[in-house]
This record gives sequence, C-alpha cells and structure tokens, in this order.
Amino acid sequence: MKTLLKRFSAPLALALVVGLAGTGLAQAACLNNREIQEAVSSGQIMSLAQVLSSAGIGSNAEVLTVQVCDEGGRLVYIIGVLTPDGEAQNLVLSAN
Repeated sequence: MKTLLKRFSAPLALALVVGLAGTGLAQAACLNNREIQEAVSSGQIMSLAQVLSSAGIGSNAEVLTVQVCDEGGRLVYIIGVLTPDGEAQNLVLSAN
C-alpha cells in the first residue's frame, strides 16, 4: 500500500485539511459520512482502523480529520493526524 506522507506544523496541517473540506471540488469528489459507512459495510473500502493499521500508524496517533475522496478513479482516505510528540501529518492512504 502506497502512503503519501507530508509533514506540517499542527496549525498548517489542520488549515490544509479544513481548507480542502471547504472547497466545492473536494466536497463533490468526497463521500459524506453515510456513504463512508455504507462503503465500509459493503466491503467496498476498509474501515479507518484497518487503513491506519495497514499503514503502520499506531493507535497513539490522534486523528484530527477524516475524509474519503475519489482520487483519479480510486478512493483514498485523507487523514489529518497529530502524533504524541505534537507533529501534525496529512496522510493520503488507499481505502482499498
């Protein structure tokens, strides 16, 4: 599973994730909470816990934001996390 990882200061990472959620393009290409639950229930995508575990992200990472979006025909999780040492990370992980 490919993981794209970008490191940012905590305020910048949160601003980027919130900014992405506020754009019409991101909202049109992303699933709402009900659609995410249905996709997980039907097996179309993995649960957030499975995705984080598969990527080697420990349970000690604090999840700030979660979105599932279409990226070029494939679904990805866009996850803002804050590690125990206070480092914010913006992760893009395959949902399958």
